[in-house]
Amino acid sequence: MSTVFSALKVRNYRIYATGALISNVGTWMGRVAQDWVVLTELTDHSASALGIVTGLQFLPVVLLTPVAGALSDAFSKRKVMMVSQSLMAVFALTMAVWVMSGHMQLWHMYLLALLSGCAAAIDAPARQAFVSEMVPPDRLTNAVGLNSASFHFGRLMGPGTAGLLIALVGTGPTLVVNSLTFVAVIVALAVMDPTRLEPRPDRTGKGRPKVREGIAYVRRRPDIILILVVAFMHGTFGMNFQITNALMATEIFGKGVEEYGITGSIMAIGSLGGALMAARRERPRWRLLLGSLAAFSFVTLFLALAPTFTIYTILLVPTGLTALTVMVSANAMVQLSVDPAVRGRVMALYMAVFFGGTPIGSPVIGWVGEVFGARWTVLIGTIACGLTAVAAIIYLMKHDNLRLRLRASWLRPVYLQRGRALTEPLPEKVN
Repeated sequence: MSTVFSALKVRNYRIYATGALISNVGTWMGRVAQDWVVLTELTDHSASALGIVTGLQFLPVVLLTPVAGALSDAFSKRKVMMVSQSLMAVFALTMAVWVMSGHMQLWHMYLLALLSGCAAAIDAPARQAFVSEMVPPDRLTNAVGLNSASFHFGRLMGPGTAGLLIALVGTGPTLVVNSLTFVAVIVALAVMDPTRLEPRPDRTGKGRPKVREGIAYVRRRPDIILILVVAFMHGTFGMNFQITNALMATEIFGKGVEEYGITGSIMAIGSLGGALMAARRERPRWRLLLGSLAAFSFVTLFLALAPTFTIYTILLVPTGLTALTVMVSANAMVQLSVDPAVRGRVMALYMAVFFGGTPIGSPVIGWVGEVFGARWTVLIGTIACGLTAVAAIIYLMKHDNLRLRLRASWLRPVYLQRGRALTEPLPEKVN
């Protein structure tokens, strides 16, 4: 089997990946249907309402994910995921029933977004750390890349499929399909062989894992802290395409639901390509993380200024590729460098930082769209991510007498310390 798909040789991961692929398609269908209900059925294309719904979906990540990380280190991650996936299925089905019955109101959507976010906050750290239990360390980066490929394959197929279904049968039935796809993950988790999972570290005599242990561990790791800063800025201001695509498609280019769905699918082409490229790498480096963040800022600048819908959709391909490269690189760098005993809590902090800024960023993006126009919703991400890339490079240059030399290839930095090239992550402690 190709090195791109080497993690699929592991039976448990192969079963899990199949279920996740089906669920990811449904999730993106559900997101498009939910947004379309908010924009066209519950409001008159209110960007603020859409920003609030998106923010409420991610607010629990800030509040619950650190605690959920401790739960994932204390209990079976597989069982935690079975519970969280079941809850998300129930909330998705409830949304579908309320829409089809005609009783859905905006505050109902706010409530369901918040409840779904709570279940997702419990699910996220367990799902992230569960990968390391299914595959050996030498296939971890490959599995993380394939997970991202699965997610963005869903992003490729889901929005376009949702647009067609909404046009044919309406938003309600489309939401029903989303609720049913959660069953695929639940079945996959139920049928996999738990005896072949890598057991979590034995904590006999040490008590239950505590959230503060994960925080203390991260405080001793300046390399992880820098990754978290990059993830926060990228997730808060750069990854708001659920809002920006909707506003650009409807307000700037005057398009409908079918074209809006196509934007997500086109962007997923680049994201899927980036995920498959990431799956081939053994270990991501700082130069890849910061180089892809700088490239993302460069591409989104042209995206915000696109004169036509055709050019906008074409630019979504490199936008998706660079955005995904940032996400996979940051995720893999954290997972490969932490102690397995605290991996669940550290990944919980990572997810809290990456998605936790969305309750701040989404309402701000929605407000900016209403006051300054849709193009500025993209430009905010361009400016924020570009400044973050520059600041991170300067920090690495100054940290512990590190110097930076740029090679001819696109933003490929080599860090030098005392005359020797340093391509590994930063040391754990700062002198």
